[in-house]
This record gives sequence, structure tokens and C-alpha cells, in this order.
Amino acid sequence: MSGTTTVSSGDFNNLRLPTPALDAESHSLLQSISAQGGYAYARMAALAVSGDKSAAEAARDMAWEQLHSGPWHSVLPVWRDAYSMACLHVAKIHFAAGEFGEALGALDMGLIMGGMLLRKDLHDSVLLVSSEARKKTKSLEEASGDFKGEKLVPEVPVDVNEVLKILPSRSLSCRRVEKSSGLSLEGFLRDYFQSGTPVVITNCMAHWPARTKWNHLDYLNAVAGYRTVPVEVGKNYLCSDWKQELVTFSQFLERIRTNKSSSMEPTYLAQHPLFDQINELKDDICIPDYCFVGGGEIQSLNAWFGPAGTVTPLHHDPHHNILAQVVGKKYIRLYPSSLQDELYPYSETMLGNSSQVDLDNIDKTEFPKAMELEFMDCILEEGEMLYIPPKWWHYVRSLTMSFSVSFWWSNETDSSSS
Repeated sequence: MSGTTTVSSGDFNNLRLPTPALDAESHSLLQSISAQGGYAYARMAALAVSGDKSAAEAARDMAWEQLHSGPWHSVLPVWRDAYSMACLHVAKIHFAAGEFGEALGALDMGLIMGGMLLRKDLHDSVLLVSSEARKKTKSLEEASGDFKGEKLVPEVPVDVNEVLKILPSRSLSCRRVEKSSGLSLEGFLRDYFQSGTPVVITNCMAHWPARTKWNHLDYLNAVAGYRTVPVEVGKNYLCSDWKQELVTFSQFLERIRTNKSSSMEPTYLAQHPLFDQINELKDDICIPDYCFVGGGEIQSLNAWFGPAGTVTPLHHDPHHNILAQVVGKKYIRLYPSSLQDELYPYSETMLGNSSQVDLDNIDKTEFPKAMELEFMDCILEEGEMLYIPPKWWHYVRSLTMSFSVSFWWSNETDSSSS
């Protein structure tokens, strides 16, 4: 699927994007932007309202420069809202011209980089543009029907002897994570949650539409192909050559399908709130009931999607985590939080939750304590969930092309102490 969808000139005379929040907030927002020296932006934004495409793009470029004028945390919130405003103006002009791919691209950039003030307009506009785009292409209903197209991952059992050749030393030789079929909430609370013990839960995702839909390129292209997403390029985030790019979802799918990203420079959609951005995919999953154990609340819901060989280095997270394996298989190794000193965390604040130990190539001289540590590990199969307690160190490697969802949640104790 290409990134551009247009319709003939006779079809789009009445195409308009309603933006009630923009209409209501525009005057006061432009005043705030001008107060921060954005007079040129305000002039271009005023011209953009009348349909001046060049002015709309100029305003967007000005706001973009402000977003990159220093560290992200130092960017004034008004400039994030200014960027959202400009993206809406650009999208409205493209939509009126029947250029749906370009309109969606502008809206996604507003969602990814913009502020909160106009977020509802951005979301509602995405739904409307996506609906119009599907009228001119293969419909969602067709794409989610018989699934006769190409599968992302064939159903092939794991060859453990072959897998061991690419896994870290001593893999699958220590204690395996216990597996429990259809685990009850009471059993989860009693046997794993309260004691802080990892567990693989099987036979718990069969009712998810994602289990059948997400393994098909046709479906993923139909619901998300035009959308812009941030991807990571490189071995992992601890490597010096690691970088991030913005690509359309269809471009990302093509990269991982054709292996255009090498094993040393894989492309990975990692820890991205994809389901806040693309509601159609969110409708394909269910928040597991286990996430409400402890009386807490969901903190984040993220997607992890990439080719075989993608690695998330050894690190820990602050929340309870259920990692749901929707497509493909992953190897996961876990160490309890009590072994923090032996795993040599980085001293830098930004990387304080990451280990300096590269499990794929441990430096025995620099990290001697890490060599003989006991751990738990497992191969997480399609349709299985892994519960990872807070602060447990974990290393993850995709054994096949893989699409996973992580659910982070806090319990009442976590919430009150944070």
C-alpha cells in the first residue's frame, strides 16, 4: 500500500474536517504563541485558515524548529500546541483536495509530536480521514475476512537446538518460568502476584481478534498502512549507532517482510503507544483481567513489533507487566531485583534501569559477578502471556518476526507511594 491516496476532483468538493477545539482555541492559542515571539507563525497560521497550503506548511516548519530548539523537556508547551494546530491546518487542506495519505501523515505527526490541547481534534480527524480513505481502497471488512493473503509468521515449531545457537550462554539450562493454563484470578493473586513470581499464562488469548488478524499483511496494511509511526533502527538502544525514524506503517511492514533491515541494523517498533494512535488495532485486543489485580490502574499499553533477532537488552521496569505474545515467538530471561548489584546497572540517571552486561557477549573481566548468576527463562509462544513483576531484570530476543503487547499497571501500594 502506498503512502498516498487521492480521489478524483469531482469527489472531494464537500470534504471538510470539523475541528471544534481548534475553532474554539485558535484565537487564545495564537495570542500565547505571539507572546513567545511567534509573530511570523501567527501570520502564517492566519493565512492557513483560508486554505493557503504554503502558509500552513511554513507554520508547521516554524513550530517544528521550536520543538528541536533544545532538550524535549525544555520545549514550551505552547509550541507543542502550535505544532498540533499547524498539522491540523495542513491536514484540512490535503483532505479537502482528496489527498488522504498526506492528511493522515500530518495528523499522525500532530499526535506524535504535538501537545494535548487539540488532541481530540487530531483523533477525530484521523477517524474521518481513515473512513474516507477506505471507501476508495479495499474495505476493512474485506481485509478482515478470509485472510487469503501473506502471513507474517508461519506456524512452525521451535527447533530448540537451532535456537540455542543464537541465545546467550546457559539459556534454557536453569529454572524455567512456570506455565499455567487458564490461570484463575485467585490463583494468579495467591501464587504469583503477592509473592512477585513470574509466570507464563497459556490459553488466555483465544478470544482476541488480534490472534487471527495480526498475522496477515493485508489486514495490517488496511487498518494502519497510511499511518506514521516512530521506529528504532539499530541493534538496540544502548548501541552508539542506534537511531529513530518516522515511517508509514506500510513502509515498516515492507522493511521487515523483505528483510531490508539487516541483522545488525534491524527496524523495530518498540515501546510505542500504538493503540492510542490507531484505534482499530486497540479494538483487536483486550486488557487482561490480571491487570486489575491489586486494585491499581493501567499505566501504559505499548506495542513491540519487529523481525527475528531484535533484542531488548537486560533492564527492569517500575510496574507490574504482562507481555502478551500475539504473533511469533520470543526468548525471555529474568533475574530477580535482589541481583541488581551483580548485574552492574548504569550509573547515568537516564540508563539507571539498564544493565551494562551484554548477555550476548559477557565481558568476564569487567563483569565477573554476572557469569554464574541463577536466572529463570522461557520461550514465549503465540497466545501466551508472561507476568513480569516490578523491578525484575529481563532480556528479550525475538526468535521469529514478532508482534507483542505489554500492559503496565500499578497496584494501590505502588500508586500511593509514587
